[in-house]
Amino acid sequence: MKYLKDIGGLLYLNFGHSNNLKLLSIAVAFLISTAGYSQEETSKECTDTCSEQCSGVCTDSLKIHQLNEVLIISPKKKLAYQRESKPLSSVDEYLEKSQQVTMIKRGAYAWEPTINNMASERLSVTIDGMRIFAACTDKMDPVTSYVDVSNLSKVTVASGQKGSEHGACIGGAIDLKLDKTGFREDYLKVSIEDGFESNNQQMIIGADVNFSEEKFFIDADVIYRKAENYTAGGGEEVLYSQFEKYNLSFNGGLLLDEERKLTTTFIFDEARDVGYPSLPMDVSLARAFIYSVGYEQLHLGAFTNWESKLYGNSITHIMDDSQRPDVPIRMDMPGWSDTYGIYSQARLKQEKHNLLFKVDGFYNRSLAEMTMYPNDSNQSAMFMLTWPDVRTLNTGVYVEDNIAFEKAELKLATRITYQNNLVADEFGLNSLKIFYPDMDAAQNRFLSSVSAQYSKKVNAFDMSIGISYASRAPSVSEGFGFYLFNSSDNHDYIGNPELKNEQAIEFNGAVTFKNEKLKIGLSGNVFRMPNYIIGEVETGLSTMTIGADGVKIYKNLDNATITNVMFNSEYKLTKELKVTSGVSYHRGVDSDARNLPFISPIAYGSTLAYQKNSFYGAVEMQGASKQINFNPTFGENQSKAYTIFSLSLGKTFYISKNQLYTKAGVQNIFDKYYSTYADWNNIPRMGRNFHITLSYKIG
Repeated sequence: MKYLKDIGGLLYLNFGHSNNLKLLSIAVAFLISTAGYSQEETSKECTDTCSEQCSGVCTDSLKIHQLNEVLIISPKKKLAYQRESKPLSSVDEYLEKSQQVTMIKRGAYAWEPTINNMASERLSVTIDGMRIFAACTDKMDPVTSYVDVSNLSKVTVASGQKGSEHGACIGGAIDLKLDKTGFREDYLKVSIEDGFESNNQQMIIGADVNFSEEKFFIDADVIYRKAENYTAGGGEEVLYSQFEKYNLSFNGGLLLDEERKLTTTFIFDEARDVGYPSLPMDVSLARAFIYSVGYEQLHLGAFTNWESKLYGNSITHIMDDSQRPDVPIRMDMPGWSDTYGIYSQARLKQEKHNLLFKVDGFYNRSLAEMTMYPNDSNQSAMFMLTWPDVRTLNTGVYVEDNIAFEKAELKLATRITYQNNLVADEFGLNSLKIFYPDMDAAQNRFLSSVSAQYSKKVNAFDMSIGISYASRAPSVSEGFGFYLFNSSDNHDYIGNPELKNEQAIEFNGAVTFKNEKLKIGLSGNVFRMPNYIIGEVETGLSTMTIGADGVKIYKNLDNATITNVMFNSEYKLTKELKVTSGVSYHRGVDSDARNLPFISPIAYGSTLAYQKNSFYGAVEMQGASKQINFNPTFGENQSKAYTIFSLSLGKTFYISKNQLYTKAGVQNIFDKYYSTYADWNNIPRMGRNFHITLSYKIG
């Protein structure tokens, strides 16, 4: 281990002159020298036949292949239960285990995922490849809130342009894969899940049925969650943090012959009485209908794995403040988002080339409105469109080529996208023309991306380096939003249809060393982003929201730069016992050297896990340094350093041919009061929380 300690010391000497990098180098030196802290154990892409717990990237020993990070989250699979501290966690909690993903929290429900410290505008988030767009102007219903762990098998997290397969994006992509039984002969399994959490009295009840014959399968799943207000460390009650959620899903398949099959999906998700303690409003209803029909064919001439899908989804989201006391003016803020799409893709293998061709398109309608009711009944209600019925037509072509060399691979990818936006509501269009009198109702944009990623295996080292370019169009809020209130910086925001496309040039690299007991990796990327889109104060404009500090209009900056560096390690102390660890550093500045908002400070964590036969136990540590680089202009203040610990124990019991799995644990063992940089308006995180999960599988 001496050479590992020397590496840590070298990092300290080289980077020790900067405060942030000094902290990073100290952490890396310590973690390396102890074979410590981890990349999360869910970062490995696995199949159902994996025989061991996963904690890294699965690679074929005969070739190198650049993989995205994959989180195995299905509670229906034994391995997933064994590796997760809380099997019936929300999707948000699973995503937070990814080293590439952080979650912006506005309450206990529906956290907003970010990748490379970039939020939803710069990401592509899909469910089984289906594009879905939130219906809330305040980001209270990210796409990830409309599924549940009970109907998912895994989540693919792609950094930067590795995610462009799923749509035009800059920061990355998240694809939530639905769990499907597939075609099996005489297969029937019934599962019942039950969970309880002490802190917010959350009850979780779920059941699913999986039935399959040789040419037919159907999966049915239902889960219900209900939680009261949670308490922060020290026992402080966090008001308006309750929620109630139902989720029902159905997957079906029909095998037409050995080459062809049909699939179908339907998801109904509804949340009611959802409190958002960090915002001035709550949600009375968030409802989604998601459906699709797919066709797959193994061979099509020279092509293989031809897959096509038609899909649609309808989202309804209603904000209101009827449960809040003493508001200056009552408001109702409903929003709707309807999306219809299609994609078709196929692969072509020729000698060293493995090509993927994909054509996709979607049509989205986003509409949101606000009605204000004065406390004086003699005054008339006020109405405006905050999203003026924006219709978006987006079509694209994606091509990828994986070129194999001896112990190396070159991945080339490109996407070309055409997008048309139309403001369909005349009242909404005229409202925007107050600020942009010459704007047209419709506008066309062309987006593009291109990337190259080279990976090579040298003895026990896997190395990769990449470069990419991408552009994105403004989101509906950035382009056409009308007086959207941001409670973090206390400003109203107005969209700007004259924005240029935001661009990004990314450089990335990674190196991993692996032997039988030890695995350590270092990776990083830098995004240089011309025409960076952000809200800037516009003096002379009147606010719409009572008490707001001013009005911001979205504008293009000359550029911005975001840097991310991540270290992870895994060390097998024995066959049954291993320690995994990780630490990450992030930095974001604009062209005027101002700190960008919501950029993570140094974050770290570690897990000591023991697994033998049907028993599993783990101790986890997570924390972050004090936030040094923050920006009060965007409503930020300095978040304090914190470290929390958690414990979990689980065991599987076999009753006849059935399986009973139990897991219990405690999060935030020492009941620490803390909040992170990503907690909207410094809302505190949950204090000590005991949890238990029971799962009984028949068949």
